[in-house]
Order: sequence, then structure tokens, then C-alpha cells
Amino acid sequence: MAKVFTIPVPPDLSRPKRERTADPRYVDGQKMLVEAMSYLAKADPVGNREAIQLLSEHVRTRFRMTDSPLS
Repeated sequence: MAKVFTIPVPPDLSRPKRERTADPRYVDGQKMLVEAMSYLAKADPVGNREAIQLLSEHVRTRFRMTDSPLS
């Protein structure tokens, strides 16, 4: 077994901070998910309940909480 050593490095405070900008593709994707949920809810709210919940989880979080590399 190999040992892993980490050497902590203090942050460089002299470096200028990068301004964060929203990615328009991410916002458009979220809008598309909301439109899909409303379409599914209008078509058959009871039958599409699981699909709506899955899409809703994507809107609320960046990734589904049920995603797992083990499944």
C-alpha cells in the first residue's frame, strides 16, 4: 500500500479574484426542464408523477441525489 502525503499550500491573496458569471446554457437547460415538467403535468399528472419528480429533482439540485456511481 502506498501512502499519500498532502502538502498544504496557503492561498495566494495577491492574485485577482475571478468574477463569476452564469452560464446561459445552464439557465436554458433549467428552463427546458421546467417546461417539460409542465407539459407532463398537463398531459397526465398521475401517470407522469415519477417523471415529474425526477425532473424536479434536477431543477432543485445540479445533479440528482439518487445518482450513485455504485448503481
